[in-house]
Amino acid sequence: MKAVTIRGVDAEVAEKLKSTAAKQGKSVNQLILDIIKEGLGLKKEKKHTREYDDLDDLFGRWSDEEFQEIQEKINRERTIDPELWS
Repeated sequence: MKAVTIRGVDAEVAEKLKSTAAKQGKSVNQLILDIIKEGLGLKKEKKHTREYDDLDDLFGRWSDEEFQEIQEKINRERTIDPELWS
């Protein structure tokens, strides 16, 4: 893999790169590579990672509280009763 050095990066740009990379959970190097690829039209969109919500109006959507309540019920049902299996 080829290494490229970029000279003349001022402090403001360097700080913005660092903060943006931190917000995205990436290294500065990965952020810069992503920016370059996107600028050159080489960035490939990942398949099957897009979230769709086009049917929510028909079927609704659970709130976080509703999800927690349902998940707790599911977890209780998955608990094995030792008396039944002894």
